[in-house]
Amino acid sequence: MSPIDYRVLQLNKTCKSYLGLIIGVSLALLVVIMTVIVSLVYRYRWKIRYMYYMTKGKYSYQKTSPDNDDEYTYDAFISYSDNDRSFVHQDCIEKLEKEENIRLCIHQRDFMPGQDITVNITNCIHSSRTTVCLITRKFLESYYCMFEFNMARMESIYSRNGRNVLFLVFYEKLQPIELPLVMLELVQKESYIEYPNEDEGNVVFWEKIKERLRTNVRA
Repeated sequence: MSPIDYRVLQLNKTCKSYLGLIIGVSLALLVVIMTVIVSLVYRYRWKIRYMYYMTKGKYSYQKTSPDNDDEYTYDAFISYSDNDRSFVHQDCIEKLEKEENIRLCIHQRDFMPGQDITVNITNCIHSSRTTVCLITRKFLESYYCMFEFNMARMESIYSRNGRNVLFLVFYEKLQPIELPLVMLELVQKESYIEYPNEDEGNVVFWEKIKERLRTNVRA
């Protein structure tokens, strides 16, 4: 074997030994990159979904004047489980809409027919000054109720300059351990009210709700 052939043979062996190392390092790097991407997508999943549905609904990303009364179609979007429909359709409409002229957005009445439900939700939250969530165990178990809650959170962060638009009404007694962490944070900020079981408490309850939404009343 000539010196040149020997040298070529040695180079081939060296290349083969490095080839396995290169493949291994490349695969490891690919796994790391994919893990980072998946982690980022999971972390910002609600922002990504919010932006997607906002774009799909043909709304702009930023509001130019979030305190302008004429900018909102509704004073409050009501998010609730279908099990609590009678309370919303009877009590809320009577006490807030008819008596106080607070315009409510109620999905069974105000959603646009034929439009995707997720787009309807995002559009209505975006068109409402406040989102009121009627919290019960059924609410927490409902995919669309939690979707509405999280879309309202994203609305606060990305379209209202950080101003909280969520107000929680605890229609059922729940333990803190039953609540998602992000919901507990709102409770700690006292952006909630509990529904009472006595008549005298009901009067105070409705007065507090009206006070919370009073800035939404249209002239």
